[in-house]
Amino acid sequence: MTEETPGFEEKPDVPSGATPDDAEPKAAATPSEEEAAAPAGDDANRVTALTAELDQARTALGERTGDLQRLQAEYQNYRRRVERDRVTVKEIAVANLLSELLPVLDDVGRAREHGELVGGFKSVAESLETVVAKLGLQQFGKEGEPFDPTVHEALMHSYAPDVTETTCVAILQPGYRIGERTIRPARVAVAEPQPGAAPAAAKEEKADDEESGGGEEV
Repeated sequence: MTEETPGFEEKPDVPSGATPDDAEPKAAATPSEEEAAAPAGDDANRVTALTAELDQARTALGERTGDLQRLQAEYQNYRRRVERDRVTVKEIAVANLLSELLPVLDDVGRAREHGELVGGFKSVAESLETVVAKLGLQQFGKEGEPFDPTVHEALMHSYAPDVTETTCVAILQPGYRIGERTIRPARVAVAEPQPGAAPAAAKEEKADDEESGGGEEV
């Protein structure tokens, strides 16, 4: 049994050629030291990635905004189309109804011309005319107006020396329209200028020339 000499401590064996510091264990690196040791390029990569994500988000937002604008435009066009179709259907329905009443209005007109529109029949006829007028029905066709094939239907034809163009000389059946829509043309008798006859304006001009020429001295 050996005795330990007081005042002396045992030291670990140190390899030859090594310094005392090498014998001491090294402390572990702290997190701050690890972050400092991380490559500086990581921050730049993260910024680039975030910028790319932001650009993608902006692109997606622009696409969704464009889709919403197109959807709103299509909806507005749809509403206008539906409203236009609704008005058209209403006009057609009213025109069809009034077309069925035209023979009745013709009878009322003939009775008025012959003085037969009296008493209760007169009141009923006037009420009917008021109702159809509120629905937009308008009567047209007058004697002496120029013939227009778009609104007149010629049932009789003749020549007359006192007209300078094709003229409605008699209204055989009045025409009716609703707004710009003609639901029945006016049926008329027309007269044309006499073949070979000079227009009235030309006759007057010739007469004036003769009068002025006759008064000149030779």
